[in-house]
Amino acid sequence: MIKNISDKVINRLTLYHSILSDYIEKDIEYISSPQIANLLHVDNTQVRKDIALLGYKGKCKVGYKVDDLKLLIEETLKFKTVKNAFIIGAGNLGMALAKYDNFEAYGFNIAALFDNDPLKIGIKVNEKEVHHLKELPKLTNKYNVKIAILTVPRIYAQEVTDFLVKSGIKYIWNFSPVVLNVPNEIQIWNENLIGNFLQFTVNHEV
Repeated sequence: MIKNISDKVINRLTLYHSILSDYIEKDIEYISSPQIANLLHVDNTQVRKDIALLGYKGKCKVGYKVDDLKLLIEETLKFKTVKNAFIIGAGNLGMALAKYDNFEAYGFNIAALFDNDPLKIGIKVNEKEVHHLKELPKLTNKYNVKIAILTVPRIYAQEVTDFLVKSGIKYIWNFSPVVLNVPNEIQIWNENLIGNFLQFTVNHEV
């Protein structure tokens, strides 16, 4: 198994996987690196390097067998290993993420949602129940959850994060527009929606 894959390579491999899934649905058996590169508007050389990193070689003048390459990406990125996670904040974004069915295809299972709003406690979103935040420590142990997706308003983000850390959460996927202060052993991935939007619009003069 390949270790220490860079974030950029992982991101590209997930995009390749999406393309391969589409090819399988269209019953197309082979795909070439130029085809992948053209669909993603990237350099063909980069695609070939990424796939070579997996230790997979295609057929000359034919390309890569779609089924084999898709399976290899799934094995490399551990799609079959189920990773339970909680969504913290049952607002519009939290609800939308809970309704996103494709998470499961990548081994990512939303076990439950949490909120402090009494009107939301007990409702179900995509078969996942919304619990009161105070129930988090108990359910963290019950479901052996180490990952939290944070979607609360920024004014509550740090307070809730402190509670997550005390409850045993080790990894936080942060959608709240704030830089969080956490102990060194806690890992955070900041999803900067506004930054990504501005990066696209500024670079492309939209």
